[in-house]
Amino acid sequence: MRHGIGAGAAALLWLGTAQAMAQEPIKIVDVAELSGGGATVGTNFKNGADLAVDEINAKGGILGHKIEITHYDTQSNAGVARGLVQKAIDSEPYVIFGPGYSGSVKAVAPLFQQAQITDIMGGEAAELTKFGNPYIFRTSFGQQSSMPKVARYLHDEVKAQTVALEWVNNDFGKGGRDEITKALGEFGVKIVADISSEQGQADFSSDVAKIKAASPDAVFVYLNEDESARFLKEAQKQTLGKPLIGETTLLGQKVIDLAGSAADGVRGHIGLTTDAPVPAVQEFRRRFEARFHYVPDHNGIKGYLAPYMVKAATEKMGKLDREHLADALHGLTITPDKEPGILMEATWDKNGDIDRQSFLAEVEGGKQTIIKILPKLSK
Repeated sequence: MRHGIGAGAAALLWLGTAQAMAQEPIKIVDVAELSGGGATVGTNFKNGADLAVDEINAKGGILGHKIEITHYDTQSNAGVARGLVQKAIDSEPYVIFGPGYSGSVKAVAPLFQQAQITDIMGGEAAELTKFGNPYIFRTSFGQQSSMPKVARYLHDEVKAQTVALEWVNNDFGKGGRDEITKALGEFGVKIVADISSEQGQADFSSDVAKIKAASPDAVFVYLNEDESARFLKEAQKQTLGKPLIGETTLLGQKVIDLAGSAADGVRGHIGLTTDAPVPAVQEFRRRFEARFHYVPDHNGIKGYLAPYMVKAATEKMGKLDREHLADALHGLTITPDKEPGILMEATWDKNGDIDRQSFLAEVEGGKQTIIKILPKLSK
């Protein structure tokens, strides 16, 4: 009799333990630029991730597990980011998101490899996925993928034979400058002015004057959000009168809002945009605006995609397996018919680089207008 009672108690104990394990949350830590110069980047990423997490949890979570996401503020400082990433790793999360600044990602990347924990980040510097770190994954194009498209557009569509470069002197800017210089060289386009600016720079009058003196056929602008808007205003003030061509950041909604009419006429390659003529992207924008009361930029989409990447890779494995999450992401193609939250079909290669559709766009009347849809590189 006593044996029977003991067995029953043991069974109940096992059942209770199993139920507790089944309900154990998936812990995610987002290390983002929530203040400082990168606040626009980090806040958009955070809000996008929060929106996706709430949607996933409302539908039962991932394999029955709800997601718990915690946000740390790097203050847009690489040193602070490194300390926070170590703190995040010590808390043993399932996966880490961020940072968004390429310089911060570069500083913390070795920590992910040492801890063997997957990181889904927003940095776009080409070098980030060239170190052979198997735990780093992008939510947007690296510069090695986007800059050849920009160079081709400058050569084929703008018909530029000479170009001036305006870039921010940080890891993001240096990487972009190196990749566009290489790509333009392959088209025989000459660089007649190569001007670096500082992160947080307020006055671009001298930069614009130097560009005017060089008299290029077009100007390639590769700065952070706030600086991009300041440059565009100064270019308008000095009547620069040259085609201003950029990549995703220059045509972002935050830049358009800050620059006002000075952004009109800006053109370039867009890896991600809420103005994309894709119904799923438009629906995401509607939900984001309804919740946060502003139009998200590409960083908002980056943050939104990250939890859905985790969901798809985990469901592919059929279990929560932090050790092999990175393996599941390598070579993974996620399609909207199977996972609507991914918005557009996307593939991640052996380096963690993403491949999907992208766009050529122009700013008209304070809004992006998509000129052309570009296919996946692999198609």
